[in-house]
Amino acid sequence: MAATIAPKPSAGEVGSGSTMVKSGQLAEFGFSNPDRPRMGLEALDLAQLRRRLRQDTLAQVHRTDFHQLFLVTSGHGTAMVDFVDHPCGPGTLLHVSPGRVLRLPAGTLNAHMVLFTPAFPPPLDRVRPLLSPFGPVLWRVPEAERKVLDRSARDLRQEYERGGESDDLLRQLLGVLLLRIARLDAHDAGRGDARFERFQQELERSFSSTRNAADYAARIGYSARSLNRICEEATGRSAKALIDARVVLEAKRLLVHTGLSSAAIGHRLGFSEATNFTKFFTREAGMSPGVFRQ
Repeated sequence: MAATIAPKPSAGEVGSGSTMVKSGQLAEFGFSNPDRPRMGLEALDLAQLRRRLRQDTLAQVHRTDFHQLFLVTSGHGTAMVDFVDHPCGPGTLLHVSPGRVLRLPAGTLNAHMVLFTPAFPPPLDRVRPLLSPFGPVLWRVPEAERKVLDRSARDLRQEYERGGESDDLLRQLLGVLLLRIARLDAHDAGRGDARFERFQQELERSFSSTRNAADYAARIGYSARSLNRICEEATGRSAKALIDARVVLEAKRLLVHTGLSSAAIGHRLGFSEATNFTKFFTREAGMSPGVFRQ
């Protein structure tokens, strides 16, 4: 896709000194820590980030190649993640994984923020579903757990601000925070179900080439009926519904992120005819691709 390199943002812009690439109407930020260039993590708060950002960037839809955690500590506002508005208040926890689109939380709220690359956390099986492209976006943290998460976030930030060359302790402190978040999520869709995880991984690889649930079932070694049962147990939705939802999400990202025509986006997503893509998108999204882009 065509893209132009915008002037490098001031230090701290979404990933703290990250390189910003503008393509279509959406900016992309790559992680780059200005204080410790070789470290794949930064811990700060939302008020600090707001002071670094230009006003137009605050309101801009953007996408990053790194993880972003927001633990709201005070105030109220709204964040948009993948075209869904999420009201936020004290105890709201947001996770934006790489590739998702975000408009930073607006309003009066403040939050702990932890930004980190996919390679930075320790390898923990318990948090893999949390950090996957299908992981949850939002939690309402129970009152009893808020102090625990707040303490974890503060410990991580304090250690980050101490400086030093080694990131071993920061990596472990991030692991503790992620494990405590995963503990909130005992009922998360597909938690611990290796069969559903295999489907998710195959869906992420193949959504642009096939929307046939039977293809996915064959590729992961199940019957179509078994795959539907696995998906419904995990999410309450059929395999076909999950496949279509993933295709629509990618279409929305491309409509916002690129200047590609609707026909070109449809072709990229496996539609042989532009009219078929338009009908599919309109049915699933409730509006035409052109209206959504506007």
